[in-house]
Amino acid sequence: MEIDELTRWVLSVDRRLLVMKEIHENELIKTSEIAEKTGRSLQNISHALRELEEQGLIECLTPEKHTWKRYILTEKGVQIFEKFKREHLFN
Repeated sequence: MEIDELTRWVLSVDRRLLVMKEIHENELIKTSEIAEKTGRSLQNISHALRELEEQGLIECLTPEKHTWKRYILTEKGVQIFEKFKREHLFN
């Protein structure tokens, strides 16, 4: 997908946007912490993480772990996140 298409894809489901924001702001954050901060279920956040990883917007730094996985935004994810910030989608 192109950047504009990926941007619309992320915006179409708010959990994706919330997860990208939390990863950008905290980098080394657990799934449970994202769920707690956003008021979402662990399943909801896990689903968003899988979706974002499949689209190449985040990368798991610890894929061998079953818990306390750490994620970062990829270069493509940073580009999209910066576009969100320019368009004032975050406070």
